[in-house]
Amino acid sequence: MKKLLGILILGLFLSGNAYANINSFNKWLYDNGHYEYLDKESDNVRYILDRSVCKSKALEEDYNIIKKCIGADGTIIPNSDLKFKKIYPNNLDIKTYRGWIPEEVAKPNYGTLLYEFYKYTVFPFKKANRPNKYEIDPSSNPYEFKSNLQEDKYIDKQFQKTGLISYLRFEDGQITIDKISPNDRFGKFISNKTKLRSMSVGKSMVSYVTGHAICGGYIDSVNSRLNDWPLIENTLYYDQKLIDLLNMKAGDRKYVQSSNLFIKGTRFHGDSANYRYDIEDYISVFKNSKKIKNAPFNYSEFSTNLILNYVLFKTGDDFEKILEKTFKEKAKIEDSVFFYKVPNSSKEKGDANNMFFATRYDYLRIAKAILDDWQNDTCVGKYLKTIFDNRIEKENDKRRKEGKKVQWVQARGYAGQFQTHYKGISKKRSVMGMHGRGGQHIVIDFERSRIIVTNSVYENFNYKKIVYSVINKGK
Repeated sequence: MKKLLGILILGLFLSGNAYANINSFNKWLYDNGHYEYLDKESDNVRYILDRSVCKSKALEEDYNIIKKCIGADGTIIPNSDLKFKKIYPNNLDIKTYRGWIPEEVAKPNYGTLLYEFYKYTVFPFKKANRPNKYEIDPSSNPYEFKSNLQEDKYIDKQFQKTGLISYLRFEDGQITIDKISPNDRFGKFISNKTKLRSMSVGKSMVSYVTGHAICGGYIDSVNSRLNDWPLIENTLYYDQKLIDLLNMKAGDRKYVQSSNLFIKGTRFHGDSANYRYDIEDYISVFKNSKKIKNAPFNYSEFSTNLILNYVLFKTGDDFEKILEKTFKEKAKIEDSVFFYKVPNSSKEKGDANNMFFATRYDYLRIAKAILDDWQNDTCVGKYLKTIFDNRIEKENDKRRKEGKKVQWVQARGYAGQFQTHYKGISKKRSVMGMHGRGGQHIVIDFERSRIIVTNSVYENFNYKKIVYSVINKGK
């Protein structure tokens, strides 16, 4: 009976959260003037406080229940003097998911995609939800792209019917294709200043930062052993080579697998990419753990967060300087970029998280910096070549048998948090990619100086044709 009651309470909690998100979504539509997506004929109207009346940060609101509203003079404004506004339900056909939209399973309509965009790109930055972050200010002299723009009708069609929101093609030192979602899709909700979620592209960003930490003398090399970090003592990760974590071969499959999902019996079972917990929290799962012999490839977000926090540990007070060196000085970003930071934690506990945000052009600026490092054979360029030379084969058989057609199985190799060995592209070619859930692609051809960057809500566009074919054939 107690178990049943617990399940019921949990169900109410989860449904309440979903309801809150939908309500927040409806309010966002209303506040931004997107009335065409609201059902003004509905009787299901919410009345919320007109916040312009309340001047204090002490304002608290719980849906339709107003707790207090403090005026400019510091006194509580009586309810009789408050103003309210109507928030209508949306008229969209939205299917909600607990977590991400399933890859290659669902066929989400526009309403579902728009809600997904709001949930993961807009909602985290609502006043009450703003994440803690390691933020890097823009360069005072941002890199200016040259352009020789071309039209591409096929890409235009992809924007009309998929979750694609941005496409950039860079070749021969200039942008040749620059497309953003049209206004009748997602264009009215984004701009060149919108910070877009990296998903697993953040893993490659961590690797690039790691290269700068090595070149800055904070870490000896990719073969350095993690034997000086007290936080991971008496765990399977202690005394392992950095390159093994970079290549997802830490031998931790007994404990964590598939992005960041901890197995049954552990405290964090079912937890995926939770930004509330630091390394000190997570590492409790691994006390007295032993590395699997002949460690198989095991793709997980936890390995990436270990790497980022090892860099944090080794750089100490200079961590932000390394981030500035990477993004502000090297990439010459035009707008700020940031990694998540676990709230109510500290550097000593490992509070850095690999989820990364940047604008569409700054993603390209970072990719251009990576290209330049490689071609100019800088210290960081040598790091990139080292991880490429130490690349391993991924285990794609399981996903292939499951019928998965996502980009994951297109890249057959893995090189220090970058993907390699793309199907249809010669293994001899120096090509590395950054990929994230939902259709985030940054693929760099170091030999032919070509870069493709896509940002998307859902990976239902033809990435083979507009990403890999372009890298391979230039069209």
